Amino acid sequence: MSARDDILRRVREALDGVSPAVEVPPAPRAPDRGDLVALFVERVEDYRAVVTRCTAAGLGGAVADALDGRSSVVPPGLDLEVVGSLVDDGLTAVELDAIDAVVTRAAVGIAETGTIVMDHQPDQGRRAISLVPDLHVCIVDAVQVVADVPDAIALLDPARPLTWISGPSATSDIELDRVEGVHGPRTLHVVLVG
Repeated sequence: MSARDDILRRVREALDGVSPAVEVPPAPRAPDRGDLVALFVERVEDYRAVVTRCTAAGLGGAVADALDGRSSVVPPGLDLEVVGSLVDDGLTAVELDAIDAVVTRAAVGIAETGTIVMDHQPDQGRRAISLVPDLHVCIVDAVQVVADVPDAIALLDPARPLTWISGPSATSDIELDRVEGVHGPRTLHVVLVG
């Protein structure tokens, strides 16, 4: 008999007649949709982003208010007419840098983290347009808000490029002075529909 076999035999003998105590955790409560959306708004605002809530009928006006006359670019698949916006047809980085804002949709919003995920479908456009202009106006439908990251992952295609946005782009130097707009838009304005 090997030492391993001897140890396993002694463990079996010690456990003989002992019934395992199994604790069954309570079933998780399905989050209320209103609670999820409220949490999403709270967390997005914690990141110093602006959140505007509107109805589907008021979406055009809410986006126009968020842009406040700034020049803007939209992805070719955006299902919303944004007056005066350029439709991205492969604008260069220099051309994008001359534009003040971008308007996109999102693939999903995560309540727990206040994160917006883009998977760059036609209504979100290519990654460059969401990173170069100084203002990102991102449209999120309330039905797209999920509780947490695992819920979001379940909805996303891992073969698609993903951009995860948690507030405006920001970093801190060694003295912890916050600098915004270094790696993406300096301002994030979320338009929450529904």
